[in-house]
Amino acid sequence: MSTTPPAADPESRQPPPGGARTFAQVLVNTAVANVTTSFLWFALTFWVYLETRSVLATGIIGGTYMLLVAVFSMAFGTIVDRHRKHLVMVFAGVITLLAFALSGAIYLVFPESALLNLGSPVFWLFGGIILFGAVIENMRNIALSTTVTLLIPSERHANANGLVGTVQGLAFMVTSVFSGLSIGLLGMGWTLVIAIALSAAALMHLLFLRIPEDQPDQDGERRPLIDLRGSITAVRAASGLFALIIFSTFNNFIGGVYMALMDPYGLELFPVELWGIVLGVTSTGFIIGGLVIAKLGLGRNPIRTMLLLVILMGVLGALFTIREWWWLYAVGIWLYMMLIPAVEAAEQTVIQKVVPFRTQGRVFGFAAAFESAAAPITAFLIAPIAEFIIIPYMNSDAGQSSLGWLLGDGVARGIALVFLVAGVMMVLAAVGAFFTRSYRRFSAQYASQDESVAIDEPDGEREDAQLHR
Repeated sequence: MSTTPPAADPESRQPPPGGARTFAQVLVNTAVANVTTSFLWFALTFWVYLETRSVLATGIIGGTYMLLVAVFSMAFGTIVDRHRKHLVMVFAGVITLLAFALSGAIYLVFPESALLNLGSPVFWLFGGIILFGAVIENMRNIALSTTVTLLIPSERHANANGLVGTVQGLAFMVTSVFSGLSIGLLGMGWTLVIAIALSAAALMHLLFLRIPEDQPDQDGERRPLIDLRGSITAVRAASGLFALIIFSTFNNFIGGVYMALMDPYGLELFPVELWGIVLGVTSTGFIIGGLVIAKLGLGRNPIRTMLLLVILMGVLGALFTIREWWWLYAVGIWLYMMLIPAVEAAEQTVIQKVVPFRTQGRVFGFAAAFESAAAPITAFLIAPIAEFIIIPYMNSDAGQSSLGWLLGDGVARGIALVFLVAGVMMVLAAVGAFFTRSYRRFSAQYASQDESVAIDEPDGEREDAQLHR
């Protein structure tokens, strides 16, 4: 068993000819697919809230989505590692298209009164199938992260990850605008038709793409679909990587609060058509933030950059609803979204550098499962607490007299109180992370590793070497 890191083979890290061009096509195709799934998911959230005015319903939808992502992500990562990335993307596209088509059939068969009844099994079936289709699409995102390693030179990984953030921001902008307009002007039926048509178009385009990649090596052993042992081994092979995943989870804790309450707050301030436009405009922050990372990178220590930005996110989350002013909410969302690409790119860049290519799918899947689990926990907890305790209290005379000096007046002061507390907790958690041993150790390890791991380097040797460091 090797006790020193094997020498990296520079040739093995060289991208194939035309790799950047291929990556651009994959990125655009994934963006179209993400637009479609987000379009339908956002539309479902808008539609349910407008018809029921239930914060609990939107919390269930958002929390269920993130819970499904957490449950399936490790399986997705295992599938990505065991198969060619193009085949994985095609498979995800087919399943998503079938799910959306089935949800359209259910919409035609059952009346809207049944689809909007939280106590009806039809509501769970209809919404669950849509969310399942959207969740399966996340398999493409894990595959996309590994294609950065496959197709882009290591010194440009941070920049490529910034472009991923830019495209995601553009997708979010388009989705936000057209989901609101579609529900407000066309209704849920035509929204489903649009989503099905776009899913089919993205799949057809994907069939004509080619990603140069050898068939992943198989060791001959039968392994489970959810390779938890392999995922944990891959994470442990890079000392401090688990701590990085925990750091990244900070963002998801407050993300669960936003998932449950952001749309209800916005829909109290704006009509649904205008709220969609507001989300679209503020999502230009995604694009700007991604372009900044694509141009400048993340600095010498992406981990430090990530934690500083998480602190700033917490401050924004605490203050952008401190008064019920539409412009304060809109500007706060815009600034918050500007920071998201850098936080996501920081984690991806570090993983792409310290984790062997053949196990990156499992590591990205493990990270997605761990981080995504934080959002549904907070969403499921905060939605009923907000609807049945905090919002009624803040609408009462006692709530106004005790906290009105801090949060002002308005119909959504209960939601504002939740945002304030969540933001403060996020700041404290990120500040505390700077004083941990894991932060210092992993930062030093990242700085000492000059090159990314080789694409074709045997992961067993790499893991043994890392574990003996």
